[in-house]
Amino acid sequence: MSRRLVNLTLDTLEDLPLPCRQCVFWELDPVAAERACATGDPALEKEAWVSQTLLEWGSCGKLVYVDGMPAGFVMFAPPAYVPRSMAFPTSPVSPDAVLLMTTHIVEPFIGGGLGRMLVQGVARDLTKRGVKAVEAFGDAKYDEDVDDQHGCLAPADFFLSVGFKTVRPHPRFPRLRLELRTALSWKSDVEYALEKLLGSMNPEALLRPVRPATRSALRAIAP
Repeated sequence: MSRRLVNLTLDTLEDLPLPCRQCVFWELDPVAAERACATGDPALEKEAWVSQTLLEWGSCGKLVYVDGMPAGFVMFAPPAYVPRSMAFPTSPVSPDAVLLMTTHIVEPFIGGGLGRMLVQGVARDLTKRGVKAVEAFGDAKYDEDVDDQHGCLAPADFFLSVGFKTVRPHPRFPRLRLELRTALSWKSDVEYALEKLLGSMNPEALLRPVRPATRSALRAIAP
């Protein structure tokens, strides 16, 4: 079974599940979203949002394919691009964080680790772009029979299972946060420190016999 992660683009937007392709829950404020669904073309509104975000900010989503079949996706953006982000009792999103708007796995592929794969892909992407953290609004009653159930919110338990921590509790819509201090960024920091250490040595020093490192030298390059 082959798995492939790709960026969301105007071309791959067509591979979102149909209900998600026509959903503008996050992309518009509540009033505009209701108007678009009642009298407009929500799919066109979503395409316009993706196009603008790609042009102004960059990659704002990822899709995962299993054996060539679209199996799930995630969308994310700075809160300034997400009007709905101010409509929660646990708003606002922290100023140093990007909002993970929604993640969805197609039913036949649920339970195969694709959700974690998508979140890890987002973390790698944003770490390279200098982002410090990702936050999300989870649904603490996702599996319960409630009148205002909305599929655009992922379960709070899912975010907790992939490394998020609750930063603002709420009985229904907690806000959760994932710090992007990953192993990848730690490795880069260590490599940079070693390059600085080696760069400060002259060629003759590099030819001398190597002695075991002292504790103080090890502390100098430790993260």
